[in-house]
Amino acid sequence: GRISGWSWGAGYAGGLCCLLLALIGFVQTEEPWFGVDKIDAANIRATTLLVALWFLTFSMPLFVFTPDKKPTGVKVGAAVYSGIRTLIKTLKQVRHHKDLARYLLARMIYTDGLNTLFAFGGIYAAGTFGFTFTELIQFGIAINVTSGIGAATFAWIDDWVGSKKTIIISITALTILSTLILFIETKELFWIFGLMLGVFVGPAQAASRTLMARMAPPDLRTEMFGLYAFSGKATAFLGPAALAFTTDIFSSQRAGMATMVVFFVVGGFLLLTVNEKHSASAD
Repeated sequence: GRISGWSWGAGYAGGLCCLLLALIGFVQTEEPWFGVDKIDAANIRATTLLVALWFLTFSMPLFVFTPDKKPTGVKVGAAVYSGIRTLIKTLKQVRHHKDLARYLLARMIYTDGLNTLFAFGGIYAAGTFGFTFTELIQFGIAINVTSGIGAATFAWIDDWVGSKKTIIISITALTILSTLILFIETKELFWIFGLMLGVFVGPAQAASRTLMARMAPPDLRTEMFGLYAFSGKATAFLGPAALAFTTDIFSSQRAGMATMVVFFVVGGFLLLTVNEKHSASAD
């Protein structure tokens, strides 16, 4: 729990540093770095190049210094075919681990809520509360701080009370705070509840990974983590699609963001049915 929580916290720290550089170097300055001007918001668009450079720079140690397996010589077509066969085999195996299957489904659902929050939180802040681009970056910096603190702090709680309880605590808090954000009217309250919400985003992500590590059978752990990653991506479109549909029907961003709460509630209740100690052996 601590390793997963601390790693998520480190990720938020990196995001915080990148946002600070964007704010200081390109957004909140009279003379943006590298001679970039402010015509047609060129300084704002330059922040995407900063992010790309950030990814490249901090990926290089992994690419250069981390040892990898030797090439197998397998052709691309054969590798794709083998991957599909392995996926089908893993899906068949997970049926014999019912609690693990329910957990993957629960995690897939509440992760759709988190994806909606990440993708549209800024749009909601700008459209409903009138946040400027500078204010969005400032809010992003602040929420990275609270998310990092939450991930690092709950790392200890994860090892103390267990990953499942940590996720349930986080999802419950996310549900309550997200609901409150739907009804508030002032920018000040959005800041308060938004930063409080950030405290529980990191633990929900970190503890989810820890719970998967604890529930997966040792001999299937690698395959199950592959399925874990696949389940998080396979339905990533559902959250944004539900939000777009609901926003269009009710002509309200608040109504659209309410779909996020539904994903949290459904995923949380399904998680309650999971016996985290029962999954390591087949049913």
